[in-house]
Amino acid sequence: MSSSTIESILQEKRTFPPSPEFSQNAKISSMEAYQQLYDRAAADPESFWEELAETELHWFQKWDTVLDWQPPVAQWFVGGKLNISYNCLDRHLTTWRKNKAALIWEGEPGDSRTLTYAQLHREVCQMANVLKQLGAQKGDRVGIYMPMIPEAAIAMLACARIGAVHSVVFGGFSADALRQRLQDGEVKLVITADGGWRKDNIVHLKDEVDKALVEGVPTVTNVLVVKRTGQDIHMEAGRDVWWHELQPTVSADCPAEPMDSEDLLFILYTSGSTGKPKGVVHTTGGYNLYTHVTTQWTFDLKDTDVYWCTADVGWITGHSYIVYGPLSNGATSLMYEGAPRPSNPGCFWDVVEKYGVTIFYTAPTAIRAFMKAGDQLPKARDLSSLRLLGTVGEPINPEAWMWYHQVIGGERCPIVDTWWQTETGGFMITPLPGATPTKPGSATRPFPGIIAEVVDLDGNPVGVNEGGYLTIKYPWPSMMRTVYGDFDRFRRSYWEHIPPKDGQYFYFAGDGARQDEDGYFWVMGRVDDVISVAGHRLGTMEIESALVSHPAVAEAAVVGKPDELKGEEVVAFVSLEGEYTPSEELAKELKKHVVEEIGAIARPGEIRFSDDLPKTRSGKIMRRLLRNLAAGEEITGDTSTLQDRSVLDKLRGGA
Repeated sequence: MSSSTIESILQEKRTFPPSPEFSQNAKISSMEAYQQLYDRAAADPESFWEELAETELHWFQKWDTVLDWQPPVAQWFVGGKLNISYNCLDRHLTTWRKNKAALIWEGEPGDSRTLTYAQLHREVCQMANVLKQLGAQKGDRVGIYMPMIPEAAIAMLACARIGAVHSVVFGGFSADALRQRLQDGEVKLVITADGGWRKDNIVHLKDEVDKALVEGVPTVTNVLVVKRTGQDIHMEAGRDVWWHELQPTVSADCPAEPMDSEDLLFILYTSGSTGKPKGVVHTTGGYNLYTHVTTQWTFDLKDTDVYWCTADVGWITGHSYIVYGPLSNGATSLMYEGAPRPSNPGCFWDVVEKYGVTIFYTAPTAIRAFMKAGDQLPKARDLSSLRLLGTVGEPINPEAWMWYHQVIGGERCPIVDTWWQTETGGFMITPLPGATPTKPGSATRPFPGIIAEVVDLDGNPVGVNEGGYLTIKYPWPSMMRTVYGDFDRFRRSYWEHIPPKDGQYFYFAGDGARQDEDGYFWVMGRVDDVISVAGHRLGTMEIESALVSHPAVAEAAVVGKPDELKGEEVVAFVSLEGEYTPSEELAKELKKHVVEEIGAIARPGEIRFSDDLPKTRSGKIMRRLLRNLAAGEEITGDTSTLQDRSVLDKLRGGA
């Protein structure tokens, strides 16, 4: 076992081929069809993407060069001009889709709106004209800090329409986190709401904007406020304006600005484990094409689908797979403001039943929470409209995958387990549901046009089922272009971890993986989370999956704790299913269960029980904080994305 690789210990043998009925009607209907696409793309990626760009998007002017690759700088469709707002809206208005539902919106209190493509186009043009009236021009940065309401998508499309660069900040972030992002992006104008609903409470968004601006963001000249919750808020004279007052005063005609393919579309901040957040930069043409094609093929999109991605627009999943990918395809995209909550823990299943949702795309964290809440909630609703399920955000434990397959999908819906990142813009490794036999816990095979490889730290390919570093070896259209204002950080963070080899550059964004004998990729979690036990480098995801396969365990997070003898000891933080209670006996049983599942080397030295685990506001477990707790250290690094600080206090108290 090389010290530059990661040991893989999880073995999962179950396989689920798509049903003949699903494959028969699918856009890509067999592994032979997938392989032909993949081979064609691998042999000549530029002509593969060029053909799709010509057939799938509207361009005001064709490009001169498909790809200019000066590692690590890629430019796609150089010289081409298009507008992503035009591709999401205007081109559908000359077809029957003009009167099709573009956005279906359900508010947490039960209010709802449906906007057709014609209606959405009208509102986007009006907001674009209001932004112009407030001084926003092509290239200006606009901050968007919104609840999950239609105006969040409208604001994004309005910015793209006039060539302003949007920077969406998740509406659950604090004033400090918001200020940091507005300052770094040199934002000129902020779009927000008085508040939003989440878990039976009002989130006071405008108050947080006021706090952020009091501390000083000198570039902000105006705040455009959408009325949502109706509570009293402060409106700063000369700076703050109401959307509902300005909307009727402007024209509903706003021609889309022709944008260079490489013009900035948006900046989206991701948290670094230390230091300030990174502003991931995405540009227009390649991002539009890649999100369009991946939405169409991965979700096997039909004109009759009601598609629901449960993410927030503040994350890349919301950008790519609530707004831009679905609308560019002329799909019906559902937005939901709320979350499962004490007053209605089964609200997601209510929404599926009410609107006849056909495609449901959510996160493993949510799936584990659904499991913990019990089968009775989904079983009390009619989920028969569902035809396809998806998962995003982190590797999914096989047992959570099986529950999703059986209880939500009724054993009839394929599951697309997608691996990708903010930095990649769109899906990199994913099943194509009519073609790919799936394995619980595996993201399966790369999307056509993506050359993925598991290597060691020297860039050498590792053996079958040997863990290593998941890299991408050739540029793709939606790849991030830089870190805003810090190109050196971009180069260091993504291109220098594994040095170039024989002129080959490796994009690496932090995940370990292995590839099995069928060429399927198994993501093993962040390499930062690798635990070194007696010379064995173990990925956390596999030990967590073993724990979650025990009936008592709802969720588990595993970290390493310094150990003089073994180097590190495995510490497991575990939250239990409702009917189980913490005990020494249960801790012993869980340790034994891990040994039986994957071997003595992975036995946890310590198990700590907790009602909850520290998570980001997008639902990812913050393992580095657990590492601090396990080692008895002070919490370090950026905690602006932490959802609930009280979880840390409880864990520290129980340590």
